[in-house]
Amino acid sequence: MIEIKEVISKREFEKFVKFPFKIYKDSKYWVPPIIKDEIESLDKTKNPAFNTAEVKFYLAYKNNTIVGRVAAIINWDEVKTQQKSKVRFGWFDFIDDIEVSKALLNKVFEFGKEHNLEYAEGPMGFSNLDKVGVLIEGFDHIGTMITWYNHPYYKDHLEKLGFVVEKQYLEHKFPFSNVNPEFFQKAQALIKKRYNLKEINFTKTSEVMPYADRMFDLFNQSYSKLASFTAITEAQKAYFKKKYISFINPEYIKYIEDKNNNLIAFGIVMPSYSEALQKAKGKLWPFGIFHLLKARKHSKNAIFYLIGIHPDYQNKGITAILFNEYYKAMAPKGIKECIRTPELIENTAIQNMWKHFNPVVYKRRNTYKKPLTKGL
Repeated sequence: MIEIKEVISKREFEKFVKFPFKIYKDSKYWVPPIIKDEIESLDKTKNPAFNTAEVKFYLAYKNNTIVGRVAAIINWDEVKTQQKSKVRFGWFDFIDDIEVSKALLNKVFEFGKEHNLEYAEGPMGFSNLDKVGVLIEGFDHIGTMITWYNHPYYKDHLEKLGFVVEKQYLEHKFPFSNVNPEFFQKAQALIKKRYNLKEINFTKTSEVMPYADRMFDLFNQSYSKLASFTAITEAQKAYFKKKYISFINPEYIKYIEDKNNNLIAFGIVMPSYSEALQKAKGKLWPFGIFHLLKARKHSKNAIFYLIGIHPDYQNKGITAILFNEYYKAMAPKGIKECIRTPELIENTAIQNMWKHFNPVVYKRRNTYKKPLTKGL
């Protein structure tokens, strides 16, 4: 018999976060979170995502042993502003037992029906800046700190329970040796001269911080036309600055300004922390912090996390300037591999942007959807 319990106490949240350590303990590819940070990200008193999201967390028990977990999420900005009558589900992990996954998703359905919503979709986080998708290909590649890893049977469970594919995402990578600077060096010089632009580079995190709010404002402008977009709030800006900026090597944050010192483009690349997080085993102390600091400065793999360009400058070759600055920063560091975050399969514009580097698809992931009226 499967018993589902809502997660409420601090101790229960710790169990919720630690459950994947059990089912992936023998995996060479799963990347564990820092337990303390993950617990804080699920704390409604600390994460501003809860200002616009209503969430319930559940653990599944069988014979008094934890066998699964899930978060049921309603992003009220999405529901009210975008008119998407959706309950999300995320942090969805379970043993290979269809009764467990079914019982967990039943709680998601109950939560959605309580609020008169129409369908469930997942796995996905609180907002569009969180992790997304169940992995369906690429199980033999190490994960990243900004994606979920899962066993192959996750997809099978969702399909057996009547879910259908809603969104498809591709993950690409390419060796740094594929980067030929001739593709962008001459172009970027002409573009800077034509539009009177200048690049801004950093060597210290403290230099980045004064620009951070403007970067988030530009992010909101850059992505506002996407159908699924919800803007970053002021509270989220402060949270992201505190949580993420310090993780990024400042040399991997690039800004471009116009002649009036207006920020018109930015790029964020993160060093890969995958192996460092595996060595840390969920803990910063006593040794985890040293593995992370080493990776921050010396990782040979770079993750292209986010590029934002003001709408007035889109389709004008601004990425050539960013690519040139990243080439100058990465070449001396001996970067070996460039990795891109999940991109929607229909986003051909972003895929064309990288075509000169001959990237390959090495992972695929989906979100799955099902009407609440059909039940499980």
